[in-house]
Amino acid sequence: EISEEPPTSTVFIDNCHFSQVIFINMEKFYVPGGDITCYYTLTENIIPRGKDWVGIFRVGWKTTREYYTFMWAPLPGDSHRDTTVQQQIQFKACYLPQDDEYYQFCYVDQDGMVRGASVPFQFRVETEDDILVVTPQGQLEEVELQNQNLQKENEKLKANCASLQKQNSHLQQELKRAQELQNTLEALRSNTEKLELELDFLRKKNIHLKRLDDGRGAELHQLKEQVQSVTSDKERLETRLKTALAHLDQLQHWCMSFFFDDMGSLGKGQPLVWFDLQESSRKLCPGREGQHEAGSVWQPQCLELSSFQLPVPHDLPNTFLSQQHNENLRKELEEQKRLFQILQGKMEEADEENRQLRENNGKLLRHLSQAREASSSSVASQAPVQAPEVGGLLFGNPYCAAGANPGAGAADIASIKKCCLVNEVCPEDTLTSQHKAHVQSHLLECPLCSETFEKSNDQVLFTHMLCNVLE
Repeated sequence: EISEEPPTSTVFIDNCHFSQVIFINMEKFYVPGGDITCYYTLTENIIPRGKDWVGIFRVGWKTTREYYTFMWAPLPGDSHRDTTVQQQIQFKACYLPQDDEYYQFCYVDQDGMVRGASVPFQFRVETEDDILVVTPQGQLEEVELQNQNLQKENEKLKANCASLQKQNSHLQQELKRAQELQNTLEALRSNTEKLELELDFLRKKNIHLKRLDDGRGAELHQLKEQVQSVTSDKERLETRLKTALAHLDQLQHWCMSFFFDDMGSLGKGQPLVWFDLQESSRKLCPGREGQHEAGSVWQPQCLELSSFQLPVPHDLPNTFLSQQHNENLRKELEEQKRLFQILQGKMEEADEENRQLRENNGKLLRHLSQAREASSSSVASQAPVQAPEVGGLLFGNPYCAAGANPGAGAADIASIKKCCLVNEVCPEDTLTSQHKAHVQSHLLECPLCSETFEKSNDQVLFTHMLCNVLE
């Protein structure tokens, strides 16, 4: 039963093997209009498969596609065999040819390769005219010569066919390479478009960062102007503070002379009137303010002494008013210093942000150059930057002389004895005890608590002694 087209191939007849299937019991003539049975033998060199078929071909066929009709070949019962097997197939009369041309049976496997062929036969009634034709020797030689010529032509055609197959494979490889190049070109185009879009985005971002940089520069200029203004205010307040401190030094010298002149009259029993010395001590010694109880209010006290009464000078309240003014000046100076520090911090932040913007701008410019290099498929060579010498500094160490030995300098500095009070250098042969005595000569000792002070700071000593007396 014919249900579908059989598997065929374009392999020529010369590449087929006809000895694996042998057709037997063949007739020279088959009567038209009747069914015919084909008998064949499967040798041990062939393994039958489910898509093998037997077809009727007209003599002179070239490929298996030129079959007239076919039937599927049945599979033998024993699949594992080592001997030959005889099979048979019946062809229906309705599928057989109706002319008197020569035909033959062919066994074709499921790969479309011919494995066996029968002798030619015809579909007609056998007559008495079918006699043996004797061919003369000359004609036979001529036919053999023609066969030899045809074989040579066939060999040439085979060689041409092999060369054409090689050319075909070479052209297929070139076509594959061309397709790969085309795919690569399309990928490069898509990458180029992406890089162009990214380049436009980076340009816009660079413009935005430049605008931000200009704004930061204006803000930095404004902050610098504010810092200059604060610096001028600070210098003005420092000048006023120096004047007030000079006036305060005069007042402290006057109080010290007054205190030491009248120190001997404290044991004579005369009444001494003290006017708010505790408040003056608090202003002169701010560090002792936390030693008193919170919330206590000091009033003027009167000390009854046996034989002395301290006169109150008329200009002393004005002096304390000037001290209060100096205190206000100090507070104002501290506030200006705090504002100066705040503005300086803002200026440093603006400088840092400006530096970061410049770094980002440089990165964007480098990224733009890299994008241009990638889009044009050209790589630019860059010269290596020489590393800085002399301890990693680009312009050298400003604190190190050429050819100097740092170890020797440290040893020389360690061997020098220097007075820490007057910044005076002692000779190298000075003993340690002499050096200590020299330092002690610049100090003053409090007679009340044995604490030492510098001779240049006699105001501090006076304030210290006054606070001890008040306690």
